[in-house]
Amino acid sequence: MTRLTLRHAAWLVAATTLLGGCSTSQLVARGAAPLIDSGMAAMNREADLELARASLPANLKMIDALLLADPGNTHYRIQAAMGFYGYALGFVEDDTPERAAGLYRRAYEHARQALEASGIPAPVLKGDPQQLDAALARLDARAVPALFWTASAWGKWIETQLDDPERLAELPRVEALMRRVLALDEQYYFGGAHIFFGAYYGGRAPMFGGDFAKSAQHFDQANRINQNQLLLVEVYRAQYLLRQMGDRAAFHAALIAVQDAPDSGNAELNLANAIARNKAGKLLAQEEQLF
Repeated sequence: MTRLTLRHAAWLVAATTLLGGCSTSQLVARGAAPLIDSGMAAMNREADLELARASLPANLKMIDALLLADPGNTHYRIQAAMGFYGYALGFVEDDTPERAAGLYRRAYEHARQALEASGIPAPVLKGDPQQLDAALARLDARAVPALFWTASAWGKWIETQLDDPERLAELPRVEALMRRVLALDEQYYFGGAHIFFGAYYGGRAPMFGGDFAKSAQHFDQANRINQNQLLLVEVYRAQYLLRQMGDRAAFHAALIAVQDAPDSGNAELNLANAIARNKAGKLLAQEEQLF
């Protein structure tokens, strides 16, 4: 055997060893990652709500198909969680909350599987709280996306079923996950953990664990992190904090400001801000009933 042939043989053995655990369908699925990432980026940049509404389901089913081929792909799990969460938030929950509950559950399941790969299996997530706290303390910043999207989707799933005591009993676990996000990376997803806690403390009366001062502090910190570019912060401030406080004038002013806000300089926020403006309009239309 010549030296060149030996080299080729060695390369072939190495390649076979490296790829032996991957099926052809897994290799094809993983090769699609740049396209999926670009598709999600393009969707985030879309400012036309109707175009986004029509396009997003096909993107979600594409990710579902890729996960059938490569179910252990945590990157796709996070993308699926983000997609189902965003679709439910932007286009479903205001009109059909019961359908939104199912979509948030699907987002949660995708994110939960990514979190399991990070070291928090389902029995720990749903088991002894002290064991969960210990497991969370062992996680580092690499687990932040899985933590954040699990908590976000889980929290929204609970919010759509507030009459279910079993769901409400899970809320402290959601809080524990999101507190770990704050500790590891408070800036993740434009200060998303602060937005969560702004709604968490603002949406309840003080006698039930609400804290209006803490809520405002979290919303303010989220605005500092995203440089006042993410309009959903003020929508949630109005929806949760100002409504709970009974401050109708501030509620109205905040939502009008969202509707009148200029376009953000960050194109990645185009869709989120279009959703925020749409939600602001719906909340203003309900103002008489809310106060």
